Amino acid sequence: MLTPEHRQIIKSTVPLLESGGEALTRHFYEILLGENPQLRPFFNQANQHSGDQPRALASGVLMYARHIDQLDQLAELVTLIGNKHVSLQIQAEHYPIVGACLLRAIREVLGPEVATDAVVDAWAAAYQQLAGILIDTEAGLYQATADRAGGWRGARRFTVVDKVVESDEITSFYFAASDGGAILAHSPGQFIGLRLDVDGTDQRRNYSLSAAANDSHYRISVKRVAGGAVSSHLHEQVQVGDEVDLFPPSGHFVLKPAEKPLVLISGGVGITPTLAMLQAALPSGRPIHFIHAARNSGVHAFRDWTDTLALDHPQLKRFYCYEEAGADPVDAVGYIDHALLERWMPATRDVDVYFLGPKPFMRAIKGHLKAMGVPERQCHYEFFGPATALD
Repeated sequence: MLTPEHRQIIKSTVPLLESGGEALTRHFYEILLGENPQLRPFFNQANQHSGDQPRALASGVLMYARHIDQLDQLAELVTLIGNKHVSLQIQAEHYPIVGACLLRAIREVLGPEVATDAVVDAWAAAYQQLAGILIDTEAGLYQATADRAGGWRGARRFTVVDKVVESDEITSFYFAASDGGAILAHSPGQFIGLRLDVDGTDQRRNYSLSAAANDSHYRISVKRVAGGAVSSHLHEQVQVGDEVDLFPPSGHFVLKPAEKPLVLISGGVGITPTLAMLQAALPSGRPIHFIHAARNSGVHAFRDWTDTLALDHPQLKRFYCYEEAGADPVDAVGYIDHALLERWMPATRDVDVYFLGPKPFMRAIKGHLKAMGVPERQCHYEFFGPATALD
């Protein structure tokens, strides 16, 4: 149980987390993954090497410590983490392992003079509280998904029924349930978890669903990343007729029903969830501004599809910005700056905006929207990898 004394100690460690949180979480992951190989499939090693995963965890731990007396302020973070965990099938029995490694990292990084028994006891109680919140959240998500029509829990076998090259970098994969049964209708913007055997190693990833829900299949559209074990395996090895394990759709970055003008902004492969949102929103008749940035026309996926939709639906306006000029016509060359976004946005600032792409791109877009006066509560974004602050 977390006592008032524990809370005070946790709050006193905030300055330490602000200055040395990443060192602590890096050491934590070294312990966790070095001594528990069964947990490695749950983590993208590229995010470990880049430091994104330790940074995200350090940010989360710091937020928890800062809001130890106001846990309601962490509802958004808990929902985000819970959905990511569910998409990879994190289970309750994993939490004690993580907790033991975290407390050990605290002792070893901070040293005995700082990480006293009182400090470690306080963080042990705090971790138990946080773990309990996440376990309960995830249990509810697992059960709710399993109870819905076409839902399931754990891995389910799906067959690749189509594979389509969409650009120089992006290929789409279509999956139908191997058992021929119904599939869960996902919300536009959600992702799905995959489990693959890559050179004898269990690998898990989640990918945005790039088409609106239907009764027959799921579609993901995957960018091939240089050195990416899973994306390279999908592009090179997975073929029509192969079977893979899928975990149920998850994620809270979803298109919300509304009548306001809708603005979808994407950079690179960040286009994938906005495709499902666009497809789902068109029947409503609401005005839609679809804005996409890419390096060049060769890597711009789904352009013909979007152009056709714009011809058939007068309420849809689409704008493209390429970093590099080429033979194909484009609305702008360079980067989406404030002036460009101002020109392409609806005249009103009472809009719903959803944006996704590389983090520098998202950081810039968030800043532009704020400067333009778009209400922050109407700006929605998601991270492909570990979540970190954009400010």
